[in-house]
Amino acid sequence: MADKTKVAEQYYAPPPDLGKWEAFRIFLYNSETGQVLGRTGSSWAKILLFYLIFYAALVGFFAAMLAIFYQTLDSKMPKWQLDGSIIGSNPGLGFRPMPDSANVESTLIYYKANDKGSVLKWAKVIDEFLEQYRKKGSGSGEASGAENRVPCSPTSGATGEKQVCDVPIDEFHPCTAANQYNYEAAGPCVFLKLNKIFNWQPKPYNTTEDLPGNMPEDLKSHIKMASGKPEANTVWVSCEGENPADVENIGPVQYIPRRGFPSYYYPFTNKEGYLSPLVAVLFEKPR
Repeated sequence: MADKTKVAEQYYAPPPDLGKWEAFRIFLYNSETGQVLGRTGSSWAKILLFYLIFYAALVGFFAAMLAIFYQTLDSKMPKWQLDGSIIGSNPGLGFRPMPDSANVESTLIYYKANDKGSVLKWAKVIDEFLEQYRKKGSGSGEASGAENRVPCSPTSGATGEKQVCDVPIDEFHPCTAANQYNYEAAGPCVFLKLNKIFNWQPKPYNTTEDLPGNMPEDLKSHIKMASGKPEANTVWVSCEGENPADVENIGPVQYIPRRGFPSYYYPFTNKEGYLSPLVAVLFEKPR
């Protein structure tokens, strides 16, 4: 009589030796077990349901976090402004024309006045920059916001809720497109602009009492002449040579239409149609 306490011996039966294509065919569909790609229908349903719930919860969580984040933002104004922002309250001074992106290592404006192609290259860059300034309110979508621009002066600014001061570029003669910005006459024009900082209000030197000692003497004289007048409320600019050789060769300089950015263009509050004011600097006879 067999001993019932003895464990029955079990032997491992190796799987049948199948060829590569036969094993692959069975992996795709096993007719004996009903498995497709190694899983039964119920197994596929469970794992698909799990991942569906998992990713739905993940998407829902991030959507909720994004919705809460956007509730803290205003589409018209930045949350952090002036000294509380990374930009700060000191706008950078930009200029046009700038060299193309292929020459990022230099900001040099280099051309030959007797080379038509060389002149047109820089004139085209300025044309593209001034295109937005040429758009006027016409009811077309192309000039969106241009209808908000109104003429301004030192005694009359933009008083309407949506109004912004226009920048009349027809005042920049001889720095005009028809004159190719005077490049062909070997007296190139360079346009200056201040970078936009939301709600920044300049505090210009409009009296002679608080002028810094390192200010160029010709600018001091200019401010003294304008002192007490409405046009004294200006962010003044001055172009000097960086090195002694530059000072010697820069030649006479004109500021068109005025020597700075009038304060009635500020502050910038993201009104539709707003354009940064410009100063055209004409280098009459640089050597």
